[in-house]
Amino acid sequence: MATSEPIPLASYNEYPTEQMLRRARSFRVQMQRRRSVRQFAGRPVPQEVLTECLRAAGTAPSGANMQPWHFSVVGDPGVRRQIRDAAEAEERAFYQGRAGAEWLGALSDLRTDAHKPFLEEAPCLIAIFAQTYGLLGDGRKIKHYYVRESVGIATGFLIAALHRAGLVMLPYTPSRPGFLNRILARPENERPFLLLVVGYPADGVTVPDIRKKTLAEIVTFV
Repeated sequence: MATSEPIPLASYNEYPTEQMLRRARSFRVQMQRRRSVRQFAGRPVPQEVLTECLRAAGTAPSGANMQPWHFSVVGDPGVRRQIRDAAEAEERAFYQGRAGAEWLGALSDLRTDAHKPFLEEAPCLIAIFAQTYGLLGDGRKIKHYYVRESVGIATGFLIAALHRAGLVMLPYTPSRPGFLNRILARPENERPFLLLVVGYPADGVTVPDIRKKTLAEIVTFV
């Protein structure tokens, strides 16, 4: 594999401590307002906004810089309908026996069930695929490293970018999501990682009354 010489870090900006704190606090407050939404207005999302958010996701760090992700953006109503039909078929099997009582109990406060109308009502779905290996032009395989970690980071970038742009979304993990490869014609080296349901909130939308863990519950300073 070809190597390149290191280049100077020209993109770094250092801020005074007070400004760093303001920037960190502003971002934290903004992200605290993010909520997962299951009821969407039908109006379309501007293509240029989605493009910029996806570009932000593409800047995420990855193992050996392999960038093992692919984002399939679904706006076509017919394809969204296919995804909903396939997802609900899997979800019915999940809720009717595949999931154990403990799992269903954990979901009870969210009041979810096998019906996923948001997959058709939202104007945009972003199917995120993890590339288990890469392919050269001659068909040879290239090993990818830390694939799930890398794709998870890129997904976090994308969620933050969409929220900052003023959109709402639902990170949805379909039960047995292999149907996404078939419907979206993705190759066998890609595995569905997450489905982001993206758009504007419906009028009068409600969300579950939940809380996040406190700093003391999630952080240890050593």
